[in-house]
Amino acid sequence: MATALARAGAATVIVARGEDRIDDTVRELTDAGCRAAGVVGDLGTRAGIRAAADAATVPFGEPDILVNSAGINIRPPFAEISDDDWDATMTVNALAPFLLGQRYAPGMAERGYGRLIHISSQQAHRAFVGSGVYGVSKGAVESLMRSEAEAWGGTGVTSNTLVPGFALTPLNARLQEDAEKVAALAARTMIGRNSLPADFAGAAVFLAGAGSAYVTGHSLFVDGGLSAH
Repeated sequence: MATALARAGAATVIVARGEDRIDDTVRELTDAGCRAAGVVGDLGTRAGIRAAADAATVPFGEPDILVNSAGINIRPPFAEISDDDWDATMTVNALAPFLLGQRYAPGMAERGYGRLIHISSQQAHRAFVGSGVYGVSKGAVESLMRSEAEAWGGTGVTSNTLVPGFALTPLNARLQEDAEKVAALAARTMIGRNSLPADFAGAAVFLAGAGSAYVTGHSLFVDGGLSAH
């Protein structure tokens, strides 16, 4: 999604924990003529969230588009979920999107244009393969999106979620070790495969652009039809 937005012309700041991964992506984008920069940040604490939010404004100024895609996926058996599991998951997956939106949305409203884009999950809408606290956190993101859409309506700021299907990304590396389960998830789609990061590029550009000005408070399912049955 970051690559798609950068190639569409947005000055893009990538925030992540891994400096090497950031550097590789920024180099790829700048070599392609894009404006891109990176910030090493950890959204696992309130202080870390606020530090990353401030640092992200340094390369190009206050942002007009915020994509909340950072996430952690701690899912022990439900009876074994600890206080620490709950706190860690809710901080990264739900508190960070809230605090980042609170930091940036007022400026977006003043300028008359803003896009708050959250990455949700099928598990915000249905429980399967042990949703745990992860599903709870994504349900919170969906509610946050609706509250933001209501709060910023009429200012030029919209808030929406993108709901992927099962995506073959590092976040799901543990589940991908179970080839039978991965195949079963692919079979649940109408397209016949699980999703790849590139499947979300077009949706990201749409939700970030002027063409989505009348779309807010909406969950956009990009899931190969998994949610349709």
